Amino acid sequence: MVCLSPMKANRTILILAAACGAAWAAKAAQPNILWLTSEDHGIEMGCYGDKLARTPHVDALAAKGMRFERVWSVAPVCAPARTCIISGVYPSSSGGLHMRSMVPLSDGMKLYPTLLREAGYYCSNNSKEDYNLRAPKDLWNASSGQAHWRDRAPGQPFFAIFNSTKSHESQLRKRPHAVVADPALVRVPAYHPDTPEVRQDWAQYYDAVAAADADAGARLSELEEAGLAEDTIVFYYGDHGSGMPRSKRWPCNSGLHVPLVVYFPEKWRHLAPKEYKAGGTSNRLVSFVDLAPTLVSLAGVKPPAWMQGRAFAGPFQGEPPQYLFGERGRMDEREDLVRSATDGRYVYIRNFFPHVSQGQHVAYQFETPTTRVWRELFDQGKTTEAQSIFWREPKAPEELYDLQADRDEVHNLANAPEHRAALERLRQALRAHMLEVRDVCLVPEGELHTRAPGRAPYDWARDDAVYPLARVLEAAELASSLESSAVPALVSRLRDVDSAVRFWAALGFAMRGRAAVSAHEPELRAALGDVSPFVKIAAARALGLYGGRESLEAALATLEALVSPEKNGVLVALPALAAVEALGDKAAPILPAVRRLKAGGPSPDGRYNGYVQRLLQALGGTQDDAAKPRRAKQG
Repeated sequence: MVCLSPMKANRTILILAAACGAAWAAKAAQPNILWLTSEDHGIEMGCYGDKLARTPHVDALAAKGMRFERVWSVAPVCAPARTCIISGVYPSSSGGLHMRSMVPLSDGMKLYPTLLREAGYYCSNNSKEDYNLRAPKDLWNASSGQAHWRDRAPGQPFFAIFNSTKSHESQLRKRPHAVVADPALVRVPAYHPDTPEVRQDWAQYYDAVAAADADAGARLSELEEAGLAEDTIVFYYGDHGSGMPRSKRWPCNSGLHVPLVVYFPEKWRHLAPKEYKAGGTSNRLVSFVDLAPTLVSLAGVKPPAWMQGRAFAGPFQGEPPQYLFGERGRMDEREDLVRSATDGRYVYIRNFFPHVSQGQHVAYQFETPTTRVWRELFDQGKTTEAQSIFWREPKAPEELYDLQADRDEVHNLANAPEHRAALERLRQALRAHMLEVRDVCLVPEGELHTRAPGRAPYDWARDDAVYPLARVLEAAELASSLESSAVPALVSRLRDVDSAVRFWAALGFAMRGRAAVSAHEPELRAALGDVSPFVKIAAARALGLYGGRESLEAALATLEALVSPEKNGVLVALPALAAVEALGDKAAPILPAVRRLKAGGPSPDGRYNGYVQRLLQALGGTQDDAAKPRRAKQG
């Protein structure tokens, strides 16, 4: 045993205390985190091997950092994608999937800026929000075009987002535009016709991505000039696939596969992903639902149990998932319901609304020249098989694509015996996922707000007495299978106590056509008197399309009573107007009254009025001045 003099002992204690204090300070320190994001572009970047791309700034970031090869946005359009990121919850689980749905946030949840601020961070967002959840008004320290990490308190760690809109879909169609990328050198995917307009749009897309890269470079320069580059973890990612049609809005690989580049300076290398190597790549499957838990993990906060993703960096890293999942709901004025899954090689798509095409007439999408010329060629019978899939009705209930052999996803292998095992594995994985996250968007959109007033959809979806999910999902699967053998089961489900089950049963008849409807007109006529307006609309659609004369008259009377947004609310009017449009000339007796309707009515958000107006215009109605200002606001 060594005895120290009192003076030496005191000195030793001071040294140990100082060392412990330094170790505590090092442990307690938190990294700055910078997110550079851009809109509507996929992996068409130099660091991902695209030779036509001009993206030197992100390429340089990837050269000293790491890029992820297999990353999916959860949704192929901006608002639900951001809704997933801000919450760490699938939009189909929170109810925030449909555009501008504006559902309430669960009382038990906090969005990630709140968690970061509670951990001491200054959080700035420059500048887009546009979530489909109702976020707290004080969510960010600053959220505007002027928001910046420079405004934090001295020594305070920051989290900052800078979002570039330079690559947004709206930039692809601006004319005149002197293209820099050579249209002759672009690769036209198999699903697009090879025309001058398509090549111009693709070339302009590459120019837009270059502009977004320049924005990222400017922000990285700011960091360097402030001497903070080695104190800051940097992420760069796009919010979903390209703004070109059949990428944006469609939940296949071309709509969901995004770039993700991360840089961890040496000081914070211990927080990096386990596989991190400077200049390296990662094949880990990453979803947007993983971003929030990763972010709070980097801040030293354990991700809360309700977050549905897995952290891939920080002290709370989880194991990589086996599958990634995508989802599509209502896109502006057009209803749809699609779910998708991938294991990195195969992409599986489940179409719950097979009666509508991939290429429904979303007015904003038709402002892109490619969309218009593509549709014109299809109508003229001049498109190839691969180019025709986008426009055909009905869609296949199930789709399966092998990305190794078919990068453009145009050869559906769902009925190929040699790929049956992959189909069944992904089908089961998707179904298990929907049950696990309690996919609440299987109910008609209006019921998200009315099924359990005063409760957030996320909360009541976990109550089987309010939402019998397994039964609703089974009804949705039966309805959308298009199999004639399912008709007896659909008849019985028209009498189910749950309105969502009855809705799917009625819609299943509309999907099947004349034989199924004609054989069960009495049951569908009875459904016109249902307490749920959505069941009434689905039954009216079936009877109006395929029923006899008396059934058509009853269907038209039902729809005429429900199409007014002023009387019934926008969320009832939207599907009712879609049903009227689907009837075509059969709706002629009620069209004069429909065309006189105004777009406004009770809704979760004023932007819905623009969606109603577009459907009214499609039916020959006149422009409602009240809806005009809303039209430009897009995801």
